[in-house]
Amino acid sequence: MKPMIGVVPLVDEKRDSLWMLPGYMDGLVEAGAIPVMLPLTSDKETISQLLDTVQGILLTGGHDVDPKNYGEDPLPVCGAPCVERDAMENALLDQAIERDLPVLGICRGIQFLNAYLGGTLYQDLPSQHPSKTEHHQSPPYDVPVHEVQILKDSSLYKVLHVETLSVNSYHHQAIKNPAESLKIMAMSEDGITEAVEMPGKRFVWAVQWHPEFSHKTDENSRRIFEAFVRKCSET
Repeated sequence: MKPMIGVVPLVDEKRDSLWMLPGYMDGLVEAGAIPVMLPLTSDKETISQLLDTVQGILLTGGHDVDPKNYGEDPLPVCGAPCVERDAMENALLDQAIERDLPVLGICRGIQFLNAYLGGTLYQDLPSQHPSKTEHHQSPPYDVPVHEVQILKDSSLYKVLHVETLSVNSYHHQAIKNPAESLKIMAMSEDGITEAVEMPGKRFVWAVQWHPEFSHKTDENSRRIFEAFVRKCSET
């Protein structure tokens, strides 16, 4: 049986629509899963029923995380949040982590996971953490633009077996202070946390780069999806 994985929807308020980048779905399908886009809801009973059905959760990219989630006021450079999505992911993580369901976060996913667990974020890297490292690349988005160093004692190293990884990058927010319950798995050359895991859980990983864009050409991106799907298959 292929595991079903719930994928958090992308939200377009201007078009009053929920949508999805095909790379999230394709990466999971190629790794052996059946992805399903979830409805935008923070209703606890609805989420409980959804989590009874799926075997894992993918936290996708998208809106800036509302600084209220980590006790700050928004700076002028902070993008507009999606209150409904923040509420949904809070409710999802409440139950997914309690159930020990596998979770994979990508881009916003690493940021929201960190804020949810008590960490803080840079609201805007160019103004709060300027560097020469390219974190907000132009298309095509599957092209690597900087390197990350993978910690040898991390679960990511055990899967990829490399200490240096070239990654794509498209974000302006990032982890500032990691949550105490998270362990860093990878760092960029300018000191930004690029991947984390939650020790003690079967699989709670998050990465700052974008395997949903690079999985078609990059074996390491495929291995990240495959590691996630394997854990989902065990439930």
